[in-house]
Amino acid sequence: MSESDTSQTAAAEVSEEEEAPLTANLTELLALLERIERHNPNISVDDVLAAIGRRSFGPMLLIAGLITLAPLIGDIPGMPTLMALLVLLTAGQLLAGRKRFWLPGWLVRRSISREKFDKVLPYMKKPARWVDKLLRVRLPWLTGYWGSRLTALAGIAIALAMPPMEFIPFTANGAGLALALLGLGLVARDGLVLLIGFTLTVATFAIVGVNLF
Repeated sequence: MSESDTSQTAAAEVSEEEEAPLTANLTELLALLERIERHNPNISVDDVLAAIGRRSFGPMLLIAGLITLAPLIGDIPGMPTLMALLVLLTAGQLLAGRKRFWLPGWLVRRSISREKFDKVLPYMKKPARWVDKLLRVRLPWLTGYWGSRLTALAGIAIALAMPPMEFIPFTANGAGLALALLGLGLVARDGLVLLIGFTLTVATFAIVGVNLF
C-alpha cells in the first residue's frame, strides 16, 4: 500500500471516529447537542446526526426519547411520529447488522427552530446532572451484542405503537421516557436502567391496550 493510500485510510478511520463521538452519560450528550452550529435558524435531524454520529444507536434512542418528552418540541403535532420513524429505521438497520445508519433525505431535512431548541436544553441540564450521578456499569451483559439487539426490538415495538399514542393522553410521554431509558442504559452501559426501560415499555403498552380495547 502506498503512502497516499495509507494516509487516505487513516483519514477515513479518523472520519469514522469523529462520526461516532463517545458519550458516557446524559450531560455529555447534551454538550454535543449544544455544540451544533448556530449559523442556521433551524436545527435539522441531519445536524443532530452530525453531532452524535451515524453509528451511535444508544444516543439516537436517547435523543428520540428526550425530544418526545421535551416541552415545546415534543408537543409539536407529528413530532412523536417522526421520532418513532427515526427509531424504527435505525433499530431495523441495527438488527440487520449495519454499523452506519442510513436515513432518507426527506427525514434528515426535517427541522425545528433553533429558538425552541435553545429554550429546552438549559432545562435539561440540572436533571441530567442528577440522573448521571445514579448511573454506573451494572449488568453489562445486557448492554452487549445481544442486549443491544433486544433493546432494538423494544425500540421497534415502541416506534410502531407511537403514532396512535398521539391520540391517547400521556402515553406518548411514557413511550418517550421508555426510549430515553433504553438509550441511556446503552450509553452508560447500565443494565439496570435498561431493565427499567423494558418494564416501562410493557407498562406503556398495557395502558395503550386498556384505552384501545
